[in-house]
Amino acid sequence: MSETVRRATELIELVASGARTLREISERFDVHRSTVFRQLKTLESAGFLVHRDDGTWAIGMRLVAIGQQAVDELDLRRVAHAALRELHRHVGGTVHLAQLIGDGIHYVDKVEDTDGVRMSSRVGGQVDAVRTGVGTAILAHLPAPDRTRILDAEAARGAEPPRDDRAVLERRLTDIRGRGWAADDGEFEEFVNCLAVPVLSSAGRIHGAVSISAIRAARPLTELRGELGRLQHCAAEIARQLG
Repeated sequence: MSETVRRATELIELVASGARTLREISERFDVHRSTVFRQLKTLESAGFLVHRDDGTWAIGMRLVAIGQQAVDELDLRRVAHAALRELHRHVGGTVHLAQLIGDGIHYVDKVEDTDGVRMSSRVGGQVDAVRTGVGTAILAHLPAPDRTRILDAEAARGAEPPRDDRAVLERRLTDIRGRGWAADDGEFEEFVNCLAVPVLSSAGRIHGAVSISAIRAARPLTELRGELGRLQHCAAEIARQLG
């Protein structure tokens, strides 16, 4: 581990134990204040630390969010395991569980189609946020700043631009939020369709999304729509267990 990275982790661990002044931090590491201040400012610019009005340094919200997302990811996959497989037993196809992690939406679990039709998706893989059912189901329920951050990150990583401009996309997400489900009718992969619903807490916080995907020629979207009740029941059961 490089000296810079080691010092950064030590600074974060120290501040995590309680807000500290610049003097306290520099004395703890026996380093000149100007050197420590530069390191603190770097961590502040990344959102890991925050400089309070009283002069102390404290943990930043980005670090809090990353920690919470890590906990949620583990809890979500563990809690959802049985419900996803029960859903798959009734509806077949391929069942996905997705979640917002950092600046992207990722698959965190998957139950394969038992008929031997394998989707290209993989657990841990990043989801196209705009052209997939789980992606839009999650986007639709995010606060506007988070939604903008995700869309900007998609553009920055060179993802294929959406067919819709942002204003049209916002209207589409409003519709999804209102009706409680999202669909992908060959938008991401031409031969595949998908029906997705959000996993929401009782307060409306988005935990993730669950979807059923199938080959369009075998099961058109109208047929998948017939499984909406089971899909919503699965999402509600996961949310209930998450508390």
